[in-house]
Amino acid sequence: MGFQVTVSGARRATRTLWPLVLVSLSVCICVCRASEVDSAMQNIVTEKKAEESHRQDSADLLIFIMLLTLTILTIWLFKHRRFRFLHETGLAMIYGVLMGVVLRYGIHVPRDVSNGTLSCPVNNSPATLLVNVSGKYYEYTLKGEISPNEVNSVQDNEMLRKVTFDPEVFFNILLPPIIFYAGYSLKRRHFFRNMGSILAYAFLGTVVSCFVIGLLMYGCVTLMKHWAPLQGDFFFTDCLYFGAIVSATDPVTVLAIFNELQVDVDLYALLFGESVLNDAVAVVLSSSIVAYQPQGDNSHTFEATALLKSFGMFLGIFSGSFALGVATGVVTALVTKFTKLRDFPLLETALFFLMSWSTFLLAEACGFTGVVAVLFCGITQAHYTFNNLSPESQDRTKQLFELLNFLAENFIFSYMGLTLFTFQSHSFNPMFIVGAFLSVFLGRAANIYPLSFLLNLGRRNKIRSNFQHMMMFAGLRGAMTFALSIRDTATYARQMMFSTTLLIVFFTVWVCGGGTTQMLSCQRIRVGVDSDQDNSVSIGEGSERRSTKQESAWLFRIWYNFDHNYLKPILTHSGPPLTATMPPCCGPLARFLTSPQAFENECQLRDDDSDLILTDSDINLTYGDITISTDATGAHMSGGPAGMAAAASADDLDRELAYGDHELVMRGTRLVLPMDDSEPPFTDPRLHM
Repeated sequence: MGFQVTVSGARRATRTLWPLVLVSLSVCICVCRASEVDSAMQNIVTEKKAEESHRQDSADLLIFIMLLTLTILTIWLFKHRRFRFLHETGLAMIYGVLMGVVLRYGIHVPRDVSNGTLSCPVNNSPATLLVNVSGKYYEYTLKGEISPNEVNSVQDNEMLRKVTFDPEVFFNILLPPIIFYAGYSLKRRHFFRNMGSILAYAFLGTVVSCFVIGLLMYGCVTLMKHWAPLQGDFFFTDCLYFGAIVSATDPVTVLAIFNELQVDVDLYALLFGESVLNDAVAVVLSSSIVAYQPQGDNSHTFEATALLKSFGMFLGIFSGSFALGVATGVVTALVTKFTKLRDFPLLETALFFLMSWSTFLLAEACGFTGVVAVLFCGITQAHYTFNNLSPESQDRTKQLFELLNFLAENFIFSYMGLTLFTFQSHSFNPMFIVGAFLSVFLGRAANIYPLSFLLNLGRRNKIRSNFQHMMMFAGLRGAMTFALSIRDTATYARQMMFSTTLLIVFFTVWVCGGGTTQMLSCQRIRVGVDSDQDNSVSIGEGSERRSTKQESAWLFRIWYNFDHNYLKPILTHSGPPLTATMPPCCGPLARFLTSPQAFENECQLRDDDSDLILTDSDINLTYGDITISTDATGAHMSGGPAGMAAAASADDLDRELAYGDHELVMRGTRLVLPMDDSEPPFTDPRLHM
């Protein structure tokens, strides 16, 4: 009886539990389906946001493409109308400014209702933030500080932030082709003729300009502190850093006009050589100033040990970057010499491009300066590797880097105009801006005039006063100054530097660049000079006419002999065979390193740099049955079975070498001799080749 009651009770409990179980299962299924629906909706929302972000990124890039396209079309119009007042870089900046105004004030993005503002006590701003939302963790990255007045315009800030590139884009993508092309297109003939003066302006002048600007700006900042309290710290090292970045000149506008008007080649070489090298010096100098760290709590006091350490870092970084750039160029030259890549011009050009670009990244990865490395890599590639390339690759590399330089440079100047209105952390101070303009002017003057005076003490061909005024006027600031200033805008001092640097670049490009033609006329600097010819009139006032033998520094004469006899035969197919220049004990190695082309051109007398040196040794020219020897004194001797005709031909050829530009082709070797264009070339049918 008791057993039956228990069984019936269990049956009734089971009947009661079944509905509860079914209801629970139904609830669980509904919850799972709801979560699946929510997850699917979240995926759809995420995909839509990703698609919108992709479209926004494409639109941002399209803006810059349109700016470059508009700049190119306007450049063509200016060149067609011969309008030289505004250069292409200044034009790109104007279009960038106009586009920045439109993006800043003309376009507003609707606010996203899903955005939320939460407050939590945190002592610092972490780069990555993990947020727990209903048991799920989401990762957020730091994009920057927003002022309280801009909290409601986050979407507009996001749009402006998208057209603001990471500063590393400039250093790793845009700067390398510009710097490499500067070294690759360097006219070594005029560069080495003025090498001593160029090195003085680039190294000593940049350091003098940096400290003059730094000291003047420190006085200006001290006055600003007494006038009104600043919003942040501004130390002497910050002033020196500002002096270093604004000491980098970029007279691209002036040089373009010089090239178009064919201004005096020595003035062009002085300006171009200084701008190429002082960019590298400014980069290393700024890095050394940042690395200045005295011992103790106060890192902004003067300490001799820390100063010497910074100076050592300057020398170490510069020399290491120089060695790395030259080594990369040498490796590329050896690869192109001992392989048959010239049979495949496309592969040859691709290898040349990748090796050249990797120099910058390799130097940065090793802790050196990529700007210095890629600059000297370009010079080395032009001096050695270019001779090993096939004719197709020679044309391709020239055109490729010229195109990349043009696009990168105009892109940077367009971006400069854009950032005037799209940058989120501008800090304009009128007193700092006025002090900066005065300091830059005085720093440039302290660079040019005292150094020119000292250089003229040792130069036979003096640097005239009108050349000095033109160099003073042509000290434009450009891509390198902008790239250095935008690389670090975290502090109040760096933000003020960046905003002021933008104004300095605008003024120098628009005013100084636009007034180049008028300045040339005012200083009575002659134009229409063929850059492939030597000057008929020297730089110095009242100096005598140049002879065909150009003066060269003794150090460069030693380098030229070593390069011509050893480095050129090892790294290229030109130059004398190593079997004729190396000791007999090195015969097997000399035969291995000498290419067959060198044996074919064994009678080659000179290479493309020999027009720089005509005073280091005698030069023998064999022309038919006539042998003409030009010694260090300039005397000519002739001999041969031709008798009187030979003597007459020697006299005629002497006049040809003295007064004309003559290319002598013999046994596959092209010989270019310097000339003086003060008299017309002499031609004689007996010397017609």
